Amino acid sequence: TTYKNFSTASEPKRQELIRRLNHPDGATERLVGMRKDLLLLIKENPELAPVGIDLKHLFTSWFNRGFLVLRPINWSSPAEILEKIIAYEAVHAINSWEDLRARLQPEDRRCFAFFHPAMPDEPLIFVEVALTKGIPNSIQGLLEANRDPISPDDSDTAVFYSISNCQQGLAGISFGNSLIKQVVADLSLAVPSLSTFVTLSPIPKLKSWLKKDHISVKSNHTDQAVAAYYLLNAKDTEGRPYDPVARFHLGNGAMLHAVHADADKSENGIDQSNGVMVNYRYDLKKIPQNHERFLSENKIAVSTDVRALAGSIK
Repeated sequence: TTYKNFSTASEPKRQELIRRLNHPDGATERLVGMRKDLLLLIKENPELAPVGIDLKHLFTSWFNRGFLVLRPINWSSPAEILEKIIAYEAVHAINSWEDLRARLQPEDRRCFAFFHPAMPDEPLIFVEVALTKGIPNSIQGLLEANRDPISPDDSDTAVFYSISNCQQGLAGISFGNSLIKQVVADLSLAVPSLSTFVTLSPIPKLKSWLKKDHISVKSNHTDQAVAAYYLLNAKDTEGRPYDPVARFHLGNGAMLHAVHADADKSENGIDQSNGVMVNYRYDLKKIPQNHERFLSENKIAVSTDVRALAGSIK
């Protein structure tokens, strides 16, 4: 009774109000939209921050993994969903319906998204996957319009080349970890020939980091070496990798596997990292160990090649 009274007294009454606001049909989506607007307002109105904290607290429960539904997205999916995939793509822009068809229709391409029963027509996060022979070293090859698809049975590698969060109102609530692990499990069953699971990931903060404090690192070193050095040595205030994509995948238990120059020649790729991209490898046997060491010691699992590249910069 004492604990119950304490718990009741310590919970802001605003949380009960939000729960009641969530009763009508469609209310969850509207509340997510409200938090999206609120996050913008808080910058100029910090007194609203407690409302945002309460919404995030409730959303963390309402959107936990047990409530999420994984659905494949393909060329036969409803047009309303496909339009949202185009709109929400955050890594490699989809510029037309033909672009989208090339990512969804071939038999060596996959896309998966998490949905919530209260928002059945709104993807929360989605991942685009290429089935390949070997680990790719550029996004141009994966997205080439006139390439020849391969049979999934001939593939040995699943490449996660784009992961996009869709709902700004759910910022700070992580779905990516669960999404990748579920997709790895599902693909392992659906395509038994797969033995390797990697990303082909951007390095979004590399050039801004160099310009801010570390431009001297660039002198007389290759883009690959600079990127490797950055990924292993640039830290945030908590001692974790400075790069948000690195922090995400390494925190999930992936290994920093390889760094590639000229891997993204798009304007965005050049602006972010001089076109350098990175493979993070998800070795199913090592994920728990890598995750635990990263969490407890900020230890980065890294291949010998990438460590040597980074070590070439003194």
